[in-house]
Amino acid sequence: MTTITDLSQLDLNSTYSYADYLTWRLEETVELIRGKIMLMAPAPNVKHQKVSRNLLRPISNYFYKKPCQIFHAPFDVSLYDSRKSKLADSEIFSVVQPDLCVICDPEKLTTQGCSGAPDWIIEVLSPGNSKREMQLKYGLYQENGVIEYWLVYPYEQSVYQFVLNPETDNYQLHAMYAEDGLATPYLFPELSIDLADVFAD
Repeated sequence: MTTITDLSQLDLNSTYSYADYLTWRLEETVELIRGKIMLMAPAPNVKHQKVSRNLLRPISNYFYKKPCQIFHAPFDVSLYDSRKSKLADSEIFSVVQPDLCVICDPEKLTTQGCSGAPDWIIEVLSPGNSKREMQLKYGLYQENGVIEYWLVYPYEQSVYQFVLNPETDNYQLHAMYAEDGLATPYLFPELSIDLADVFAD
């Protein structure tokens, strides 16, 4: 079997599985969305990194010595329909690397990352990835059962909080937070995140 070390060896129009993805040795970071290769934006800029770090700190502190755990990119999350039992890597066609994700079921953790939907995903947007996050990942996270999904806009200093409606399996906009307000996760109401600190330079 030929070792894949360059994107030119792959057909971007073909469909690949997570098993394929695990064999690649690419310099570029890619994700799979329904079997299609998605090139990730270049390395996040300083603003993106600061916001991600400033979110990680209070969330990590909150979960210290608690069952749920937070992970940050790069961290593989392989996704499949939440109503199905665990699948083989060859049966999984979506693998993403969210900026931050919280996982409460230790059975989902593997040596490579997370197999199945995290409970809470946070994506920090940048000009190069907002369309993908808003459209492709929104639909992917919704259909795979990610209960809570935050979209964070660093330049607008705002957070959109989506929560999965268990009756319809669709996301509903639960709250919008801005600037110096306090953002509270739906799943963890005891946690309050000061956005003034998150968006601080």
